[in-house]
Amino acid sequence: MTCQLYLITPPRLEAGFEDTLAEALSAGEVAALQLRLKDHPVEEIKRLAPPLIKLAQSMGVAVILNDDPELAVALGCDGVHVGQGDVPAKAARAAIGPNRMLGVTCHNSRHLAMEAGEAGADYVAFGAFYPTTTKDAPTTADPEILEWWSDLFELPCVAIGGITVDNSKPLIEAGADFLAVSSGVWSHVDGPAAAVIAFHSLMRGE
Repeated sequence: MTCQLYLITPPRLEAGFEDTLAEALSAGEVAALQLRLKDHPVEEIKRLAPPLIKLAQSMGVAVILNDDPELAVALGCDGVHVGQGDVPAKAARAAIGPNRMLGVTCHNSRHLAMEAGEAGADYVAFGAFYPTTTKDAPTTADPEILEWWSDLFELPCVAIGGITVDNSKPLIEAGADFLAVSSGVWSHVDGPAAAVIAFHSLMRGE
């Protein structure tokens, strides 16, 4: 399995983001879109999310909601992503059922990743690999953890945290199954579509 792109929304959506998302998704294959709308209250998320979910799913992109398993189900998302301070992985799995995806933040911990796998996660996320402005990352991860995980386990791993076109190559080479990218796409100097195209070139080893 080659590395794939996993987009994360900005924490706050500006007007016209649906068009920006369509531009990015049209530029190349995207495996998943995480709705991580930290700067919006739940009622706004309920209003803002449905058009984005419909757009992404119509293009074959799995939509994963951050933090809230019940809301993920209510909105018709394909899965949920939980952090260590959110709903425990086992409870999240019970809430979303067996057919939706469950992702778990594991920081830089091998132990947390193995626990997540045992709790029913469909992927584990390691990071942050680089400084990030999107969130306050409590840990810094080394690409070596991706090598260790991919050598021993079949469960996919996601690299997250400050990833850009310019710094992603070591993570791809270390064995990341997915690169989770937010501002590295939305704030790319040449625009989101150019960023997606550039990431795909790197993933193909070009």
